[in-house]
Amino acid sequence: MNDDLKIKTLLPQGLEQFDLQSLSAPLSEYLLLLDKWNAAYNLTAVRDVESMISKHVLDSLAILPWVKGPRILDVGTGAGLPGIPLAIAMPDAQFVLLDSNGKKIRFLNEVKRKLNLKNLETVQFRVENYHPAQGFDTVTSRAFSSLEQMIHWTQHLVAKDGIWLAMKGRYPDTELDAIQQKYRVEGYTVEGVDGERCCVIIDNSTKE
Repeated sequence: MNDDLKIKTLLPQGLEQFDLQSLSAPLSEYLLLLDKWNAAYNLTAVRDVESMISKHVLDSLAILPWVKGPRILDVGTGAGLPGIPLAIAMPDAQFVLLDSNGKKIRFLNEVKRKLNLKNLETVQFRVENYHPAQGFDTVTSRAFSSLEQMIHWTQHLVAKDGIWLAMKGRYPDTELDAIQQKYRVEGYTVEGVDGERCCVIIDNSTKE
């Protein structure tokens, strides 16, 4: 089975768990672009489209229930994860995808153009140098090594009543002990992804 056929067959099956089969066409186009560009630009360590479907697209969509507000920032977005799948699923929200890597931003601009994603803006900046006019309702990240680091580098980007959504594997006990903000942890499962997955939802307020 070639990659195109794999995507067209396996992606709709995977989307059934979220009742998002209607997104098959744009997400398929994104995956085909990612597969093509990845061969030349090494955008992600995940090489086969089967794993891209589960570990990238479906894993990104799993956090949809916790995304808050009309303005969302994806920090260290890389190949557009979770930002691109979320932007496709939430056409009425505004997304900013932030990364300091030029080749990744070029790829994201191509995705934006090909998929006509009018609710998407790409920004090439280091996170500490990015100072938008207003904060974001949700800041998402799969990239930071620790929650403490994520909060330190992005606190100026979160609205007063905003949240962080940090995508993690196992329950991050030690990392949670190191932060001062209120939080809750939601576990989730994704077809095709082995091991634990969780989303840490952190409020932009300190523990009482």
